[in-house]
Amino acid sequence: MSSSVHVPVLLGPVLQGLKIKPDGCYVDATFGRGGHSGEILKCLNAEGRLIGIDRDPQAITSAARTLRDDPRVELIRGEFAQLKYLIGERKNEMGGSLIGKVDGLLLDLGVSSPQLDEADRGFSFMRDGPLDMRMDPDSGVSASRWLTSVDEIELRRTLSKFGEERHAARIARAIVEARDKGPIERTSQLAAIVDAAVPAPHGKHRPKKHAATKTFQAIRIAVNAELEQLEAALSQAIDVLRQGGRLCVISFHSLEDRIVKRFMRDMSRVPEPYRGMPSIPEVYRPKLKLIGKAIAATSEEIAANRRARSARLRIAERT
Repeated sequence: MSSSVHVPVLLGPVLQGLKIKPDGCYVDATFGRGGHSGEILKCLNAEGRLIGIDRDPQAITSAARTLRDDPRVELIRGEFAQLKYLIGERKNEMGGSLIGKVDGLLLDLGVSSPQLDEADRGFSFMRDGPLDMRMDPDSGVSASRWLTSVDEIELRRTLSKFGEERHAARIARAIVEARDKGPIERTSQLAAIVDAAVPAPHGKHRPKKHAATKTFQAIRIAVNAELEQLEAALSQAIDVLRQGGRLCVISFHSLEDRIVKRFMRDMSRVPEPYRGMPSIPEVYRPKLKLIGKAIAATSEEIAANRRARSARLRIAERT
């Protein structure tokens, strides 16, 4: 899917959840191809500001000219795990740091549609290409190189934890046996190994997902340290947002969603005061207020954009 037809997931709920002020400052920390950012920008006036962050260099270089040339927009190549540092480097209209001054922060997690569609990136088993999977191809190790060195126990643990793959042991053994015969360098190679290792389903019903779906997800998460990045970004969001600022997070699988749900829940809880303490000290008061429950895509959106079928949006407000 090209950027010209890229459909941002849960766009309406995101724009509503951010509660956009025309002169506000908003951060899209997972810029991708700028689908959400472009719509946020339409809601801003001349005093508004939009900051887009992405660690994929192609995301920044492929940004639409309307975004690149807009004086209200700044695009930054970087990891959202460095959110506080990146925002701290930016200045507001008075010259001070933007820490604690952001009105809205969006995290649209996981791999983007363009990354999946480009065979050379190695994210998808649907297209044969080099087994890379790095969101930033200029740093870290590729999935192919990672598979050459990971031991079988760690591989099994990765497939089970990050892919929730019930055949993790069989798949890990098959991958280790295959790499002993030669390097696993192509997405089609890995997909074939997994497909052969997973037992055929009983009965007439065919599985809804390809046998390699969970394996590819698990390896991608491990190669990109996605869950560690998410936890780091969430903890820094507290300092970046101003009072009343909104945090919107879109997740696409249960591992991400559990982390987001737990973080927002913990940051919104009111602790019990200690015995004899007249009130709860400021430092222990809730940092967030939950805004509604998790939002899923409508059947109409799913029909128009299959990627939306597993999306969940959670929203919280800085107190």
